[in-house]
Amino acid sequence: MVKYGLPALIVVMGILYIFVIPDEPQAVKILFKLIPMWLIIAYGYLHMPSNRQSCHWMTGIGLFFCMLGDGLLVWFTVGLFAFLIGHLFYVTAFISRWRFSAIRFFMLIPILAYASFMSWHLIQALLRADNYVLAASVLLYIIVISFMAWSAIMTGNKLAMAGSLLFAVSDSILAWDRFVSDVVFAGPLIMITYYTAQFLIASSLRTIGQDERTAAIYTAGRA
Repeated sequence: MVKYGLPALIVVMGILYIFVIPDEPQAVKILFKLIPMWLIIAYGYLHMPSNRQSCHWMTGIGLFFCMLGDGLLVWFTVGLFAFLIGHLFYVTAFISRWRFSAIRFFMLIPILAYASFMSWHLIQALLRADNYVLAASVLLYIIVISFMAWSAIMTGNKLAMAGSLLFAVSDSILAWDRFVSDVVFAGPLIMITYYTAQFLIASSLRTIGQDERTAAIYTAGRA
């Protein structure tokens, strides 16, 4: 049930929220938006190893705060800071599991280049709208999520790496569509990449506390 049933239920509820549930009433829409995250958190918890370490709990708390961000995003700045707190917990978890590699270390360069590109366009759009507080908040968020993505890469954990990068993609689509210009199919793209990102991060709880060789053996055995 846990291995296949719960992921299938997450997919079904995600599709239901994205493509079926109407925007009004808003409370119902938010409820169905949160259900996939509740299931993802449950999936992550059930995949924690018995010898749980701080990285497992920090990741779990990160998932929880991101779930809060989902519900609070109707008040954009409040939701943004809930997500920011979630990312800080992810960073704390990932830093504790860093495995140095020169290739992974220098992935910081394309991440900084992309973050600079997004920052320039988003901040310019917000300053033109005289929204200085939100511009500062968005800049802070970009810095934190960029460091989160890099710290995930530095763990060498493929699930955490893929999840963190997809999270950045999802937020990029959301921000560009909201502040710069319309993105075709923005709503479905944002949520599909977001739910997938969170599911991958939750799935990383199986192996995030292991060394790379042990994690590879464990993952191969589960395949």
